Amino acid sequence: MSETIPSTRRDAQEFETVADGADRSVAAFERHRRGPVEQLQHVLHSNPTLVPVIVLLGAVTVFGLVAGSKFFSAFNLTLIMQQVSIIGILAAAQSLIVLTAGIDLSVAAIMVLMSVIAGNLAVYSGVPAFLALLISFAGGTAAGMFNGFLVTRVKLPPFITTLGTWSIFYALNLWLSGAQSIRSQDIDTEAPLLKFFGETIAVGSARITYGSILMVLVFLVLWYMLNKTAWGRHVYAVGDDAEAAELAGIRTGRTLMSVYALAGFVCAIAAWASIGRVGSISPQAFYEGNLQSITAVVIGGISLFGGRGSILGALFGALIVGVFQSGLRLAGVDVLWQVFAIGWLIIIAVAIDQWIRKVSA
Repeated sequence: MSETIPSTRRDAQEFETVADGADRSVAAFERHRRGPVEQLQHVLHSNPTLVPVIVLLGAVTVFGLVAGSKFFSAFNLTLIMQQVSIIGILAAAQSLIVLTAGIDLSVAAIMVLMSVIAGNLAVYSGVPAFLALLISFAGGTAAGMFNGFLVTRVKLPPFITTLGTWSIFYALNLWLSGAQSIRSQDIDTEAPLLKFFGETIAVGSARITYGSILMVLVFLVLWYMLNKTAWGRHVYAVGDDAEAAELAGIRTGRTLMSVYALAGFVCAIAAWASIGRVGSISPQAFYEGNLQSITAVVIGGISLFGGRGSILGALFGALIVGVFQSGLRLAGVDVLWQVFAIGWLIIIAVAIDQWIRKVSA
């Protein structure tokens, strides 16, 4: 007599068989449902820096073919690095704010204000250049904290807040400087340290400024802070969903305040580098620095909605702008059409970001 399986046990076995078959069917369906476009979308979602890297390599290849050896000359490549160094550092500061789903329209004004403060103290007031720089670093941090206070405590939108403080800082620039520039000769005589980042070192046949090296170091330090520390994880969490982050125990107000303070400090670093890059100090320098920093951030794949992207993307974004400007110039394209091309780059970058964001994390 054969052994009979109880009905309840037999039903359970049949249910498990059906469920297992359904799971395999669903898994097979999931594997075959995504086409090449969807797979590319998911890859770019997981690696947001990949887009600017591809664009940069493509731009270098195209302009190398169009402009020939002139584009790949050591002089031109190092010139690109020099030209984007200040905007690149500003883009690093801007990236910190954008990652929290904000935007800072005052970064360039803070930078110029700190250069004016350092220059006036060191050149006209007899303050040692090193101390003048320390005061400008403290001033940049304070300016960033002022923005952070208005955003976190007064609850003003970052766009409106920094639009207002841009006017405030710009007016202070003109007041402190008397709308007059500090000449290169005066800086050389009284405070040559202020022009340190304009000096160059030889690397083979190329000459690289200390300002270009500083830009790369700033990005590497900030990348480490954002990706290898708890503070960095909090920044991404606040940018992705501030309410959820607060429910998870993150002190969102303190995190935002620290981000704005750090951004102000980075702007002060950019102020020191800008003196070496330009050679003089003008209260009206880098007037378009705010928009240029945002351009580098957007092209670099950092989402304007916050919480997604790598700060290294802003570095690649700044380099893309520099490569386009250099390549178009060597190709004989008018400046007007260079600006036209950069405008299309911004629109395309935002469109790609919107497309990538459709992928659920």
